[in-house]
Amino acid sequence: MNRLLPVPASKRYVLRLFISLKYVTANVIDRRSGRVAATASSVEKDLKAGMECGRTCNAKAAAAVGEVLAMRLKVDGLALEPIYADANKEVEKKGFKNRTKVWAILNALRSHGVNLQIEHDGHGPPA
Repeated sequence: MNRLLPVPASKRYVLRLFISLKYVTANVIDRRSGRVAATASSVEKDLKAGMECGRTCNAKAAAAVGEVLAMRLKVDGLALEPIYADANKEVEKKGFKNRTKVWAILNALRSHGVNLQIEHDGHGPPA
């Protein structure tokens, strides 16, 4: 039987990023239920049509994904909830070459009013 452990309210929502050569996807996970609370991806038809990804997805496309995710969080009433992101973990997972894409998403979320709590050790743009 799969049981979910109680998650402290302080870290209920976490941001997870998936970056490939062609696409960027950002998910906000509700750790209490284990489900995706909100998502945005450059693979979506509407987002893809407005971007110049070509063979590789750039930081501009990553920022657009962050903007769309921020709007969806606002619509769902989650923009003011603390959403946690570990910048170092995301950069390490995606590789140093994707550092600008990771920070583009994080900065877009913050600049569009999402209560993003960035955990990092000082490598990268200031939070």
